[in-house]
Amino acid sequence: MNNKIDQLSADNIRALAISMVEKANSGHPGGSMGGADFMHILYSEYLKYDPTDMNWIFRDRFFMDAGHLSALMYAQYHLLGNYEKTDLENFRQWGSVTPGHPEIDVKRGIENTSGPLGQGHAMGVGAAIAAKFLSARFENLFDHKIYGFITDGGVQEEISQGAGRIAGHLGLNNFIMFYDSNDVQLSSMTDEVTTENTAMKYESWGWKVITIDGHNHTHIRSALNAAHAELERPTLIIGRTIMGKGCVTAEGTMYEGQCELHGKPIGATNANFEKTLQNLGANPEDSFAVYNDVALHYAAILKNKTEESAARKMQISAWEKQNPQLAEKIKQFFNGDLPALDFSTIAQKANAATRDASAAVLGYLAENVENMIVSSADLSNSDKTDGFLKKSSVLQKNNFHGGFLQAGVAELTMAAIANGIALHGGVIPVVATFFVFSDYMKPAIRLAAIQELPVKYVWTHDSFRVGEDGPTHQPIEQEAQIRLLEKIKNHSGDQSLLALRPADAVETSVAWQMALENKKTPTGLILSRQDIKDIPTSGNSRFDEASQAKKGGYLVKSNSNPDITLIANGSEVATLIEAANELEQNFKLNINVASIISEGLFRSQSAEYQESVIPKGALVFGLTAGLPVNLENLVGTKGKVFGLDHFGYSAPASVLDQKFGFTSENARKEILKYLENNNYNLLK
Repeated sequence: MNNKIDQLSADNIRALAISMVEKANSGHPGGSMGGADFMHILYSEYLKYDPTDMNWIFRDRFFMDAGHLSALMYAQYHLLGNYEKTDLENFRQWGSVTPGHPEIDVKRGIENTSGPLGQGHAMGVGAAIAAKFLSARFENLFDHKIYGFITDGGVQEEISQGAGRIAGHLGLNNFIMFYDSNDVQLSSMTDEVTTENTAMKYESWGWKVITIDGHNHTHIRSALNAAHAELERPTLIIGRTIMGKGCVTAEGTMYEGQCELHGKPIGATNANFEKTLQNLGANPEDSFAVYNDVALHYAAILKNKTEESAARKMQISAWEKQNPQLAEKIKQFFNGDLPALDFSTIAQKANAATRDASAAVLGYLAENVENMIVSSADLSNSDKTDGFLKKSSVLQKNNFHGGFLQAGVAELTMAAIANGIALHGGVIPVVATFFVFSDYMKPAIRLAAIQELPVKYVWTHDSFRVGEDGPTHQPIEQEAQIRLLEKIKNHSGDQSLLALRPADAVETSVAWQMALENKKTPTGLILSRQDIKDIPTSGNSRFDEASQAKKGGYLVKSNSNPDITLIANGSEVATLIEAANELEQNFKLNINVASIISEGLFRSQSAEYQESVIPKGALVFGLTAGLPVNLENLVGTKGKVFGLDHFGYSAPASVLDQKFGFTSENARKEILKYLENNNYNLLK
């Protein structure tokens, strides 16, 4: 322990952070200056990882909640050798590896993409759950720590209640969070917006809470030591810090704790950039330099961490030799390898609701996939994730042998936790709620899409046929919103989300197969509450025919020379088949019907295949229980979509079908009207 070098290291981090913001003329310097002491002590003395193997699965993990403090992270990781000097100099610039808010980059130490406050630490809770889940299966081998870093804004975000409640309830003693409490937020002081006692709040959720001087290195060590010794609770370390720690004016007087230091370059405030650099021991002529003594200190730190991780790897290697089957299973889990699964063998009841069909699949997965955590927002008996729960058990404090997380009524928290589970690796997260409440989940869904995480969403009660619960529970615009993410490419160039609305029970089995095999992006399954008539099969195997859904869309009813093609997804497909059969019988028409389970996936197929399903320039009619825009791009400019342009009403589903026109009889009328409007001769 060397107080002088520790202070110098923290000041070097401060100097680097404010230099990044100053050069970019954009960013948040003050909080980075306040958090530098904790970051230095944590990374130099506590956080365990292998500098030569950043993806080492047994590493400790650090989850940043306050993404606006990216300069703090880049400065710290520069001292660790993860970023070059030029990377810091190109902060927030096009093509740089130092974006304004940190984006997942494990090889450089960035474990999660953060920006929207609150989600970062919730992802940390998810990673802690994943570690506990894996430790329960592998003799406590995953005993590493998950660290979080949160600020006043993250504590204020409503998601903090869900994350705090769940972490405390589950006794996640492997989760340690530093709260950088400096009484300042972006546009005001904190006392203008809150008077809560944060310590008491977290204590009431079952956390260990330690309040310290966040600039006192002895206090930081003492708090971290106590957190490591805690066996029953997650720990919140409230570090009382100073916004803009070390700032001075042009006259050399201290200028700290001011609101304006939060979100402006130092040179744009009443502090002076050059004088502040000098106060921190930096050279204003070379402000991106690492101090000589600090460079030597961190070289020793890296050597020590490499040696410590090598020793730990030897211990793990010995365990693997003694437990070869378990060792192989760990590799399979983290590679994302699935066991041999045969979805065609899953027995599906005739004419079942697709939520019930999903329950059958989940029951099968509970018995065959060992590394799944399924969660529901207090709806497991309605979204039918109880199909999994009945063959598993609930995760509990000191007992993570089960696979079901009862999240309670906390859709956003649940979805953010799922992101953290996926980020940790080794575990497949599944989260479920009513489709209308995907609205509550959307910020976490978006971050899953950005981070390219294979989270699985189960959204049931997919239409106005929720019925008596009324417009608040009847999704109308939700499918259109979710499918927008199918139109956005992630940074790997793939569609950022796969949304699947299956047409019947067997297609639901196929949809689940597609979801599990999709390891590159999140997948959403949009499922019905009401029963749906099975799609007729023209061959021996409905499953084989439904497997064509893997192309995003396929013909469920086919003629070689169709007069018209009808398209839909979900329950409306069966309605169109019934209407088509009656039209063919009465008007001698040749009608094709297509199930387009995913427009995004369908549009990724060859033009030839797309045209074989939906002929270009032909008559195309679409039926959707949501907004017409769901299918308008598919039917083309000549096509017609019958959908909804209003919210729902409270009434039985069968009544709403009649009132809204979603019967085969009305579908026939609308199709005939469309044909007549296009001068089609129905008397030929």
